[in-house]
Amino acid sequence: MHEPLLPRTAPFRTHQLSVGGGHSLYVEECGRPDGMPLVFLHGGPGSGCSPEHRRFFDPSRFRAVLFDQRGSGRSEPLGRLQDNTTAHLVADLERIRAALGIERWIMFGGSWGSLLALAYAIRHPAPVAGLVLRGIFLGSDDELRRFVNGADGAAPIAWQAFAKGIPPQERGDLLRAYTARLLVRDAGAARRWLDYERALMGEAPLADAPDARRLAKTAIQAHYLDNGCFTDPDTLLAGCANLRHIPVCIVQGRRDAVCPPAAARRVHRVLPQAEWFDVENGGHNALAPDMAAACVAALARVATRAGM
Repeated sequence: MHEPLLPRTAPFRTHQLSVGGGHSLYVEECGRPDGMPLVFLHGGPGSGCSPEHRRFFDPSRFRAVLFDQRGSGRSEPLGRLQDNTTAHLVADLERIRAALGIERWIMFGGSWGSLLALAYAIRHPAPVAGLVLRGIFLGSDDELRRFVNGADGAAPIAWQAFAKGIPPQERGDLLRAYTARLLVRDAGAARRWLDYERALMGEAPLADAPDARRLAKTAIQAHYLDNGCFTDPDTLLAGCANLRHIPVCIVQGRRDAVCPPAAARRVHRVLPQAEWFDVENGGHNALAPDMAAACVAALARVATRAGM
């Protein structure tokens, strides 16, 4: 199969941007300094960006901004939970946009990043030239419970190991049991959580114990999940009604066991102008060939429709 991702590139500029609350964000700019502005919102929460994420963006067309959200990746301090909420991340996006002198930009968010993209666009619609949403996640209790209670049998062996990692008397509420352990950086719980997540994505278990970044990721993830992602899905969906003038593409894998199509369908109903990129064999991994090809095509489509 033809490689859908663009060649590997290095940033032309990096920043360490202070955003208050003791947080400093790692921000990088890739592609053309005079290109079409675009911001990438990574998943997790807490995952951070990787060099492979730059490969979604045509360096001859885009000025792509990638950043590690509070406490994630190369942002500092690693794993900090204080002053780390959805509202803080939305405000951070405005700080980044102002610091880089960007008037309008396209937003590309997958999984948790899709929720953050919608939250920002609803709060600040004027700077949003277009949206690409991949593997949509709305932070609903149903989504969270489905994930921890077996994801509809998507990875039964991995889920059994995941559930058995909790004492029997606590298994009635696996979400509470795991978030309590992840918040205190329990390495064993973090490894079971990550291995289960990886199994749902068709990946092998971790070869080694979680490092500091992975422990930070799972602590941040637990912090958000334990607080309902600091948002309300119904309010989020209602706010989408004000985004019907914006070009939108939804990229959804039919086989996505982490963020299955139900949430994307809910968004599509309130954003009927959105183009739906249905990836028949696509899962949750955006870097897999089928999903990557759809993401690259969706970005090109939104950029053309935005006419920037």
